[in-house]
Amino acid sequence: MAEEAPVKLIQIGPKGGTKKDGFNLVTERVVAVNPEAKQLEVELLAYDGKTVVLDVGDEALEDFLKIKPGDGATIRVVEEGGKRIAKSFRIRAKDPNAAKADAMLIDLKDSHWLNRKYAAEVLGELKDPRAVLPLVEALTDEVGDVRQRAYDSLIKIGGIAVASLVPLLASEEDDVRQSATEIIRKIGKPAVEPLATALADADDRLKTRIMKVLDRMGYKPKAKEGAQAEPAKLLS
Repeated sequence: MAEEAPVKLIQIGPKGGTKKDGFNLVTERVVAVNPEAKQLEVELLAYDGKTVVLDVGDEALEDFLKIKPGDGATIRVVEEGGKRIAKSFRIRAKDPNAAKADAMLIDLKDSHWLNRKYAAEVLGELKDPRAVLPLVEALTDEVGDVRQRAYDSLIKIGGIAVASLVPLLASEEDDVRQSATEIIRKIGKPAVEPLATALADADDRLKTRIMKVLDRMGYKPKAKEGAQAEPAKLLS
């Protein structure tokens, strides 16, 4: 638990007074739980990540024991004798897939290649957007099996991975450039719009690579009459 004095919470009622029947405190993250002290620490949405420690009333102990760090919750809080007492909880358990992705993102950096390989594979199954950049980095892992799992997972994640793959199309390393090209082509139609968007800011070398990939996928720029081709509009 944080030793710093908690932020003072005041709930203003309709006529400007403190609500005697309490108020609902909504938190997206329970920071710590202390069953012995009957206290929990939660992050405050309105205070830029600051936390507050709440005492737990006896009537809320059953639900309190179900709460885990990382959960979100709506907590009914009453101020009694200068203390903030949690009287009831509505728990929003942390998404188990998000929790698993958190663990896999750590394992993707593990020193043992088998852990990295497993993590790369699972992240593709979870399709967590946070995995895109780490998986793109894993395309250059020293172990081929890890690179292959990252390759497969980026295809599974699909269109949202394309923007992070585009810079690799101009890589000086043939293997990296080829992997990025193949992944984008296998993603297929969902890759077209991100590729077209990337054309606007691409230098000549990268633009040539993007156009080549689009051409292989069967898409060509749609030209305006009497003007140059407009990259953002494509015809299949």
